[in-house]
Amino acid sequence: MFARVLFLLLLAANLGFGVWLLLAPPAAVAQWLPTDPGVAQLTLLNERDGALADAAELARAPEPLGADRDLRCTTLGPFPTQSDLRRAMSVLTPLTERIQFRESRALRSRGWWVYLPAFASRDAALTAARELSSKGVRDYYVVTAGDQENTISLGLFRDGDNAARRRDEVKALGLDVQLNERTEDTPEYWLDYAVSSTQRFDWRDRVPDRLELSARDLPCGQLR
Repeated sequence: MFARVLFLLLLAANLGFGVWLLLAPPAAVAQWLPTDPGVAQLTLLNERDGALADAAELARAPEPLGADRDLRCTTLGPFPTQSDLRRAMSVLTPLTERIQFRESRALRSRGWWVYLPAFASRDAALTAARELSSKGVRDYYVVTAGDQENTISLGLFRDGDNAARRRDEVKALGLDVQLNERTEDTPEYWLDYAVSSTQRFDWRDRVPDRLELSARDLPCGQLR
């Protein structure tokens, strides 16, 4: 009997405490005051008005140091080989703010070819060759195979003027002589570099074996 009464009392106490928790007013939030009079209260960044706009502003990438307007950019070339490029790059790198190399393609002359166009047959080509010989023409060759078969070659020349002179000599004999420049697609190498706008140096005094190099201004935005 006593245990039952004790159980009922505990149950009633728990119910009463639960009702008090539900009905009790919320506790006041403590207000932190400045430690010294006249000192403004600190406000967290995310509590400020326009916090999202401020966060977006902070997320923006900073402007790069050393704006391009303080640089002078140049492209130098073309270098015919990678070894020529490397020699120049090793000399100029300590003098530049930025430097890079690039490759391009270009048609290069391999000389000039003077010839009589292909004849209809091997016999016709040999007959024409004998006619050349009878007129005092030397240094010719009958092509016997390949794309130029039955053509009579009158010489390969590195100098265009010499090639034109050979063409005119044979043409004066009443023959249909042709002159073509031979070209090939080859790589060329360039150095692009930037120096301070106040720095002055002449690359001609630095680069060995200048060959046929030339320099011109380059927009600095093209340098990575």
